[in-house]
Amino acid sequence: MDGVKSTQEVLHTKDQSLRHLSQEEVKKLIHQSNEAKKYSYSPYSKFRVGAALLTLDNRVFTGCNVENASSNLGVCAERNAIAKAVSEGCKDFRAIAIASDLSDKFISPCGGCRQVMREV
Repeated sequence: MDGVKSTQEVLHTKDQSLRHLSQEEVKKLIHQSNEAKKYSYSPYSKFRVGAALLTLDNRVFTGCNVENASSNLGVCAERNAIAKAVSEGCKDFRAIAIASDLSDKFISPCGGCRQVMREV
């Protein structure tokens, strides 16, 4: 996973007692976010993003960004993963890993994704 650490961000949420992930859990979540990125539909921006969301019961939901010619109708990878989890009845999350093709910068969720993360 060369260069992976510089292209992901792992954000921990909610219950303080569950904030700590093992190195193995972090590596697995990062790998899953990179795998999800492969499915990105980003013909306009050419900016692929993948997300892997870990639930409190250790299920993982992945998502990728899906663009649309009408840019405000696109879906971010993070919201895609969260929507999949919520549609399966999961609303309690432990962590999320976000991957892009950037090799020298971290990315973080946009304001809309941060709002969704805060509310769900």
